[in-house]
Amino acid sequence: MKKPFLYFFLLSSFINFAQLKGKITDEKGNALASVTVYEDNTYNGTTSNEKGFYELNIKKEGKHSIVFQFLGFKTQKTIVDITTFPYTLDVKMAEESYSLSEVIVNPKDNPANQIIRNAIANKKVNTEKTAKYKADFYSRGIFRIKNAPKKVLGIKLDMFDESLDSTRSGILYLSETVSKVIYQKPNKLKETIIASKVSGNDNGFSYNNAASANFDLYDNYLDFDVNIVSPIANNAFNYYKYKLEGSFYNENNQQINKIKVTPKRSTEPVMEGYIYILEDSWAIYAVDITITGDQMQNPALNTLTLKQNFSYNSDTKIWVKNTQTIDFVFGMMGINVSGKFTYVFSNFEFEPAFTKKTFTKEILSFEKNANKKDDNYWNTIRPIPLTLEESTDYRKKDSLQIKKKSQVYLDSIDKKNNKFNPLDIVSGYNYRNSFQKWSAHYNGLLTGINFNTVQGWNISTGFSFTKDDSEKGKYTRFGTDFDYGFSENKFRATGSFIHRFNNIDKSEIQISGGSRVAQFNNENPIKELLNSATTLFFKENLMKVYENNYVSLLYQKEVTNGIFMKAKIDYLENKPLFNTTDQTFVQKDKAYTSNNPWAPNDFTTPAFEKYNLVKAKVEAKINFDQSYISRPNGKYNISEGNYPVVTLGYEKGFAGSEKKYEFDYLRAKIFYDLKLGNKGNLSLNAKGGKFFNADEISFVDYQHFNGNQTYIGFSESYLNVFNLVPYYTNSTNDRYFEFHTEYNDKGFIMNKIPLLNLLKSNLVLGYHLLTIPKMKPYSEYSVGLDNLGFGKFKIFRLDYVRSYQDGFQKDGVIVGLKFLN
Repeated sequence: MKKPFLYFFLLSSFINFAQLKGKITDEKGNALASVTVYEDNTYNGTTSNEKGFYELNIKKEGKHSIVFQFLGFKTQKTIVDITTFPYTLDVKMAEESYSLSEVIVNPKDNPANQIIRNAIANKKVNTEKTAKYKADFYSRGIFRIKNAPKKVLGIKLDMFDESLDSTRSGILYLSETVSKVIYQKPNKLKETIIASKVSGNDNGFSYNNAASANFDLYDNYLDFDVNIVSPIANNAFNYYKYKLEGSFYNENNQQINKIKVTPKRSTEPVMEGYIYILEDSWAIYAVDITITGDQMQNPALNTLTLKQNFSYNSDTKIWVKNTQTIDFVFGMMGINVSGKFTYVFSNFEFEPAFTKKTFTKEILSFEKNANKKDDNYWNTIRPIPLTLEESTDYRKKDSLQIKKKSQVYLDSIDKKNNKFNPLDIVSGYNYRNSFQKWSAHYNGLLTGINFNTVQGWNISTGFSFTKDDSEKGKYTRFGTDFDYGFSENKFRATGSFIHRFNNIDKSEIQISGGSRVAQFNNENPIKELLNSATTLFFKENLMKVYENNYVSLLYQKEVTNGIFMKAKIDYLENKPLFNTTDQTFVQKDKAYTSNNPWAPNDFTTPAFEKYNLVKAKVEAKINFDQSYISRPNGKYNISEGNYPVVTLGYEKGFAGSEKKYEFDYLRAKIFYDLKLGNKGNLSLNAKGGKFFNADEISFVDYQHFNGNQTYIGFSESYLNVFNLVPYYTNSTNDRYFEFHTEYNDKGFIMNKIPLLNLLKSNLVLGYHLLTIPKMKPYSEYSVGLDNLGFGKFKIFRLDYVRSYQDGFQKDGVIVGLKFLN
């Protein structure tokens, strides 16, 4: 009974709201999806859904010329005389016949090459025609999963169960967006979303937007995480081969050339498929190209297919992109997901009058109640009719959401997930009250067992309570952590309180205090697990620590777009610690070093004397090129990356137990990540600082630099570490300058080297410099390969590093285990 009722519901929707509607098939009756449908010489258009159905919003009765355009089929122009609405027009499309008879074959040159050269030469003229516009924008996104496994790595995969059928297949995500777009090339955008709909969430806001659909083949590169080379880029002939597969004429008797695009090297950031170029104007008529995950350096992705269709307006003489689809397939560990985004641009207004206030740093916003539009609204404004599958998903999930919001339902889910297992004592435990929006967490013991020579075997765990109101962008969290060292026979504990006031200016207060064991370098360059291994198996106790008893207050917020301020005050009591154990698994005849970084063989002299101090810090982080998205639940910042990010800081130590511990400290940092087209990325991180009145301050308060004595790396990049420097030999209470830079070719070089290109890896070149008073400058040079691994797991990096300080110092190979970061 349910399915006939749904058919009736859909039919009623079409009858009540569709203006011009119908179904598009081929001559054999097979439905044609993604057919572009538009009213001739207007920018009023749509596309057919996956079952071939379309709806075109025509408001006036009378004669209308309707164009049906689909790659591989003859463009069809039909004149209709509408006397009453709705008006049904079913269309059968005939396959296109391609001809090479119009092509004069030049034995010295491939005819496709000349067409591409003409398209490249005329890019500026063609792209300037659509350089400024206003338009209406519609998008629909859908994710499907097929044959989902019940478990992954032994973990039950049940979060999607309500979306799946008996074969564990179904729709995971379905959403729609309607917006107004204002755009000016190359990168000025203002989008206002007037309607947003997410299946199963009447309070949700879709992430579909025009910025994510802005793929312009007139540009040299398309930004898909890496820069994919356009088939008509200025340097396209370095990457592609072209073949003219034929030509045909559209409804306006314009000749269109179908060009097959084939990569010269499939391992590079390129695409494969077809581009359709108009004769004489050399504008793009349509695009149908595919990119693989390897080409995009996204191992989880199998393929992504981009299709674009352009329509012509004889009044404005402009070819403009009116529909676009992105189909993709990705998967890992037995989870296979396919997805599709469909975009429709309509009602273009070219060359509008923009003022200086038209474009701001806010690139996207939502109208009030954009997510509260009812079905009547969507049925009148939606340019692409829903399929039965999509309508069913909306109906099913929208009816379930009322149930899912009820306390009875939420409590039942929590009861299932909150079940306690004795193994949770070791692995950790979560307790959630979804209706009241709070949760409690116990860290467990498994990840808190470590070894160092000060505490011996030590065990740590913690508890936290969180009250989260994500709709208002705020949360409150209480937490406490415990630590016990068995050899030291000492228990320590800390507590913390965090409150986020909102998600607009990110204003937040943090209060914490207690007693803890801390590394001298507060950036914690030595992983506890790694230190445990080097200590027990190689008798290399690299981590040096002290006792930090403290009370801390921090407040931070974004004072204006792109400027973040942070203020912090700490009361500190710092105590030296000594080794209490010489336990080891191997090399029992080898001695440990002391816990004094100054004197590794002195086991009686402390690294510093116990002292008290108050520290006040203020810091400003300035992003000169930050845009943002305004969503109802907060402000989401986007760094455009055209300018460096600058951080300035001042710190003062005062009210010390002795005057000698007090100091002033100024520091600055510049970080810049620059995309070099398709030639990779160049990143740099420069830091400098100066202490004042700090001749006798404690070693704890020195500026320490991130070294590495383990030959193991953890981070994605090495822009904040010297890989061959001991951890504390360069620590300073004076001035310093630190510089790191890396060039990652993103495959630009590696993809061209035979055999090595089979690794599908990235070449990384690095340079690192450190200067401090009374020492020769220290520098490191490195060359390595990133994106190493097997199958879809690219989790390793390998670097060869050489260091110099008044001549060659040492070299070594750093093994990067990025999955441990």
